[in-house]
Amino acid sequence: MNTVRFNITLPEEVGRILSKVKNKSAYIAEAIKEKKRMDDEERMKKELATAYRQAAEEDYEAYKEWEDTLKDGLES
Repeated sequence: MNTVRFNITLPEEVGRILSKVKNKSAYIAEAIKEKKRMDDEERMKKELATAYRQAAEEDYEAYKEWEDTLKDGLES
């Protein structure tokens, strides 16, 4: 596996957590992957919600255009 080296600065609290971890690089890599997955999932949920709202608005507009026609020939 190819690797890249970073020199980073972390808060003391995070440093204390990492000091108890045996393989710090693997731990950090896994945490970053999980955070990325969660961010992607949240972004997709927002995009899906936006698409559903847009589709609902378009459906309502189409319904409004046909509303009078749907009532043609029906008695109240």
